[in-house]
Amino acid sequence: MEDKNLVSILGIGNILLEDEGFGVHFVRWISQRYQETDEIRIIDGGTLGYGLLDIISSCRNLIVVDVLKVDDTPGSLYRFNKQEMEIHLPPPTSAHEVTFSDVLFKVELMDESPDVVFLCIVPEKYGDMDLEMTPLMREKFPAMEKLLLEELSRLNVKLETIAHA
Repeated sequence: MEDKNLVSILGIGNILLEDEGFGVHFVRWISQRYQETDEIRIIDGGTLGYGLLDIISSCRNLIVVDVLKVDDTPGSLYRFNKQEMEIHLPPPTSAHEVTFSDVLFKVELMDESPDVVFLCIVPEKYGDMDLEMTPLMREKFPAMEKLLLEELSRLNVKLETIAHA
């Protein structure tokens, strides 16, 4: 376990389906503001499914950024640990969520499961083919960034800001 990366920030979602791609768009935005370190990786997981097995099993802590399709105000933010996500949420409602749940289960079976935290946002629109997220979702990037930085602080690690020329 000593050689494992400490924290992986994983954005998942389908960028072809409006706000469904929030996690991917967010980690792309974050990687323009902060750089990876020896302790932190920033990963665009898209809809890779089982392609994420090695990524997930190679870290101690995993922070997943994704949408949460619940009946709440669009833009509402949530933080769950893995147990809370399993117990309190409705069954997955899209292909990438089912696949991601399967991936986490497989990593557990391999006894390689990291500590997992989910940072989620309620989407405004999803399901229609559109590469653009709604403006509300982009406006929520700083609020999600704050939640992410708080989570990293709990883990005693810090993202390094990229110096812009």
